[in-house]
Amino acid sequence: MSSRRRFLIDNVIQDEKEVILEGEQLNHARNVLRLAVGDEITLLDGSGREYSAVIAAASKHSMTAHITGFTVGDKEAATPVYLLCGALKGDRTELVVQKAVELGVKKIGIFNSEYCSAYMNSAAKLDRLNKVAKEATKQCMRSVAPEVVYFDKFSDALASCEDYKNKLFACEFTQSSDVDLLKISGSTAIVVGSEGGFSEREFALAKEEYGFCGITLGKRILRAETAAISFTAVAMFLLGELG
Repeated sequence: MSSRRRFLIDNVIQDEKEVILEGEQLNHARNVLRLAVGDEITLLDGSGREYSAVIAAASKHSMTAHITGFTVGDKEAATPVYLLCGALKGDRTELVVQKAVELGVKKIGIFNSEYCSAYMNSAAKLDRLNKVAKEATKQCMRSVAPEVVYFDKFSDALASCEDYKNKLFACEFTQSSDVDLLKISGSTAIVVGSEGGFSEREFALAKEEYGFCGITLGKRILRAETAAISFTAVAMFLLGELG
């Protein structure tokens, strides 16, 4: 038996008994999933709750879902992990966002840096990345979609990690890691560069002004998307989130 179709709701449901599906959600429910009155669905409002509901009415412009109960989702990571990745060419940034969501990160930041050759030069691109995050959230059965944010200034991206216990900076030209990854615990921010990597000035800025620890990902040079996904997976495993 297939699982119930999942829908992300913009507003917290709280004590509401009914939720209206309109616009894109209506189109997806009716024209893609072919849902109709009587079908059961799951609603996610970003609070961590998963609301069971039944489609009670349908019209040309909306569907009404009647809420029958809720449970608290159990797929969210207990340890907050924040991935920061340089903007990548083509659809590779979307790939990183998708896989990071599947691995359980809480937040994703995309940044511009000195050697970036791809740029987030429109709000539509950021909207697209957040849509990718939402679709991945539903696919991997999470309850909360991580927000994707963009930083035009690299220093702003680094500053956004201020409250994280571990701040890890993957850099291809560092010879050894500044911290033993086997011993990390608690909230963790990880930074991976774009295809062009980082300049030595950026590496020094991260370490000296923002308290990051340099991390080597081994003796082979990884593609940027490989580095971002594999480093995220390693961090999640060592934090006990993939065990």
